[in-house]
Formats: sequence, C-alpha cells, structure tokens
Amino acid sequence: MSARRKLSPCLHGVDFTSSPRKAKPITLASGRLHNEVLRLESLQTFDTFGSFSTWLTQPGPWVGGFDFPFSLPRELVELLDWPTQWSALIHHYASLSREEVRATFQAICDARPAGNKFIHRTTDRIAKSSSSMKWVNPPVAYMLHAGAPLLLQAGVSIPRMHKGDADRIALEAYPGLVARSITHESYKNDSKALHTPARRAARLSIIKALEKGEHPKHLRLDAGAFRQQLLDDGSGDLLDAVLCLILAAWGWQRRDSDYGLPPHDPLEGWIVGA
Repeated sequence: MSARRKLSPCLHGVDFTSSPRKAKPITLASGRLHNEVLRLESLQTFDTFGSFSTWLTQPGPWVGGFDFPFSLPRELVELLDWPTQWSALIHHYASLSREEVRATFQAICDARPAGNKFIHRTTDRIAKSSSSMKWVNPPVAYMLHAGAPLLLQAGVSIPRMHKGDADRIALEAYPGLVARSITHESYKNDSKALHTPARRAARLSIIKALEKGEHPKHLRLDAGAFRQQLLDDGSGDLLDAVLCLILAAWGWQRRDSDYGLPPHDPLEGWIVGA
C-alpha cells in the first residue's frame, strides 16, 4: 500500500460550548492519521455559531468527533410524547426555548426519586457521561439544543442515526472517555484562579500518555508545534478537542464497521469508542 493511501482524510475534534464567545469559543483540533500516529495539524476557534456553521459545510472527506450529546434518552422522549425519529425530534427540540427546556426537564426531575433524578441514555451509562437532559454542571441539554440542529442543518451524516453527506461524518465524542483512562486528577478549569500547577501536571500526564499511545485507543499523538499550547491552556479546551480528535481517528480506523459503533438505538445515538 502506498504512503498516500495510508494517510487518512482530514480528522477533527470539536470541544463545544452552548454559548460561544471570545472568552470561551468552540475549539477545533484537526489532523491526519499516518498509520498509528495522529499528527495534529491545526487548532482553530469559533466565537459564534455562524462561523462554526460555515465550517461544518466545508467539503469532505472528513470525520469529526463532537463533544456534545446528539440526542435524548428514549425513555424521556416517550414520556414527553415527543417525536421518536431523530431529525423530527431535533426539529422539535430546537423549537423550544432554553427556558422551556429547563422547565420541562426540571418537572421530570422533581417527580423522580432522589439519586435517580436524571434519565440516561444507554451510552451515557457505558461512557459514564452526564445525562443529556442535564441543564447545569455541565449544561449538556443546552449543548444538545445548540449543537444537534447545526449538524442537521449542515447535512452531515451520523452513522446509524442520520443519513446525510457521506463525505462529512459526525461522531458523538466524549473527551472524558480517554482522559479518565489516563488519570482521574482534575486537568482543567474555566476559572483562571484555578489554573493550578497540579492541573498543569495532570495535562502533562495526559499529553505524554497520548504521545506514547498508552491509553485504550492506542493511537500515538504527534502534537508538533502545538504541544506547548495544549499544556498551557488551563481551561483544557484545546486538550479536550484533541481527545475528541483521538476518538474521531479511532472511529475512522473502523469506518468499515460503522466507525466502531455497536448496535444501538438510532434515536439515542452512541458515543464513539464507548
């Protein structure tokens, strides 16, 4: 096989926010896979949904790992009598205000027993990620509310979930899936006052493990000229984007088997690599 054929298409990792702004933008890490080495080629930020939407429409082929939930738990959807087909559900969900989303989910939580307030998707239980109906700490319900409609509008394909442009593949990613396999120490905080030496040391341990391929996905990261930026960014947004990039690359390696996704509910979706 030629070196050209061993080179992957462009791969992306996206650390998303439900309220992008200059102080807290959407962060994008891009690179290509050379055999088992993932070479980081660029870091970009988007401080508006408009600029991010424009990027989403760029021609493929590309595969991206996006750090926000793509859907809601089926149990919740059926309880609310919302559409049970993914694109119809996203259209309906987007039609609600954030205040309506919060009030609706608050009412559900209030009616449930302590310790089991939030309903989870199957993939959230496997990946140990937050319920996609959670509106605080982190506000993933709002991230879904902002992000999933952008994917639908951009016409990307989501394996086993939504058929769009076959050259632009979106995979749900969760950076904690990789980070926690390396360390359980806190490595990030949005508050500059909490950008501590201990968190910096945790970021360094993650970067070193990624470079050596010492994590369950085994890909080796070549951060190149961007290594210092990943280490210095106390918010962890750049590193989270790279962790999503790792998961996108792992999925691309398994593109002939639905990007490594197991059989799952096409309404709920699945986190790549979980």
